Amino acid sequence: VQLQASGGGLVQAGGSLSLSCAFSGRFFSRYAVGWFRQAPGKEREFIVAISWSGGSTYYVDSVKGRFTITRDNAKNTVYLQMNSLKPEDTAVYYCAAPEMDSSWYTADYKYWGQGTQVTVSS
Repeated sequence: VQLQASGGGLVQAGGSLSLSCAFSGRFFSRYAVGWFRQAPGKEREFIVAISWSGGSTYYVDSVKGRFTITRDNAKNTVYLQMNSLKPEDTAVYYCAAPEMDSSWYTADYKYWGQGTQVTVSS
């Protein structure tokens, strides 16, 4: 299993970006996927996740109402639409997946993408 995040960039506050997480491997539809971010000088934090079917999603309060996670199991891709971006959203964003058939509600995310930089200017 390999994950590759893309779509980061520089945007002004209030703007939008869409991140993608491409999955390589078998049985993508049996993997939950989460997005994490790490800001300079801070620990990596979990922000959003989606179940294997896409039927369940979870957002931390800081991004709720602004970020939307979706997935296309036919394309082996998870998307993160980020709207109303704030300077405090500046971070490297990572997508990750736990073991196959595991819930997104797990501390054990085994597979990680390489990260994509998101910078929000004020």
